[in-house]
Amino acid sequence: MAATKEESYDVIIIGAGISGINFAYRIQERCPTLSYTIVDSRHEVGGTWSLFKYPGIRSDSDLYTFGFPWRPWSEQTAIAEGANIRNYLSDSAKMYGIDKHIKFNHVVDAANWSTPEKKWNLQVTANKTEKKTIKGQYMLFCTGYYDYFTPLKAIIPGIDQFKGKVIHPQFWPEDLDYSGKEIAIIGSGATAVTLLPNLAEKAKKVTMVQRSPSYLLSLPKMDGLEWLILKTCPTFIADKLIRLKWLLVPFLFVWACVHMPTIMKRAIRRRTMAELPPNIKHDPHFKPSYNPFEQRLCFCPDGDFYKSLRKGKAQIETGHIDTITANSIKMQNGNELHPDIIVTATGLKLLTGGGIKLSVDGKPYEIGQHYMWKGVMLEDLPNSAYVVGYVDASWTLGAGKSASLEKD
Repeated sequence: MAATKEESYDVIIIGAGISGINFAYRIQERCPTLSYTIVDSRHEVGGTWSLFKYPGIRSDSDLYTFGFPWRPWSEQTAIAEGANIRNYLSDSAKMYGIDKHIKFNHVVDAANWSTPEKKWNLQVTANKTEKKTIKGQYMLFCTGYYDYFTPLKAIIPGIDQFKGKVIHPQFWPEDLDYSGKEIAIIGSGATAVTLLPNLAEKAKKVTMVQRSPSYLLSLPKMDGLEWLILKTCPTFIADKLIRLKWLLVPFLFVWACVHMPTIMKRAIRRRTMAELPPNIKHDPHFKPSYNPFEQRLCFCPDGDFYKSLRKGKAQIETGHIDTITANSIKMQNGNELHPDIIVTATGLKLLTGGGIKLSVDGKPYEIGQHYMWKGVMLEDLPNSAYVVGYVDASWTLGAGKSASLEKD
């Protein structure tokens, strides 16, 4: 058996997604004498934007703040598709030499803090077979919040009886031909809202089956103010002004939702009703049981979701599923659907720290049994930080705050 290889760095970053690339840039910028490496279980930069391949995968935050402040988003659209975001991350890493520090196909199995050494010792499997020990004084978790390998298995009565295809968006088969098929999407969150208009382009009919609705607003890919700024200002000024606009407007919108929920519910209702075709009623399909931003609000660029409804290519079924048979979805209200394909857009399986087995001086450490300080440092876990993004603003803004390196 080959001996385990050993490497050593000042800082170990786990994850080559948007948080890991951002952290690496800040280390290079502020602490250029420190050595660092990024380890990632995947084969390329991107994290979420490398994993998800379902039709239309896109951001649900604007790219002017979701992008890095040190490399402004330059495309003239606030909401971007997944492939464009992945390319943006990859290009950003190459531009600043960060890509030379990344170890792909490296799975961190365990990490132990050694007090005598004052170092982290990471047990890593590289390329599925090679065993390594990577040591570092500091360890940064940029692993996101969900399980990349196991999707969330929702309890849907009778789903195992269905004879057609059942697909989870996390593992979308890229060769799937759904032309002329009837598709049922179970779920009402951002994934379902994204899938519906994109599947409707080729499918015979797409039905979003939701137990309860979400708030959904149209968002222009570029509004009049952005167009004016781009036409009248030099690029370096336009970048700052548009980013400032996307910092202020969402903040004010969320503030209004929290402090004036009744007014905002009425405003969202009016906007929604103006988008709906006559055959689809606002209630119950677009009447959530909670106030705006008690759960994250969904956006659709240029109203593509509502356009699909108006074209008659898509519909909504609100209610509880009674059971799924070999060829149908039976609702408790008596309605029945006959899809060829069922897409279970029912969420992600939460996983902290990438599932790494943590220990301190050989004693197992459970993240869920400890406090987190200001969303950054974990109680009794030395020389480490856990990067977490915001839920009511772009993830990158929160990740920057976690690093305590940005002022946005």
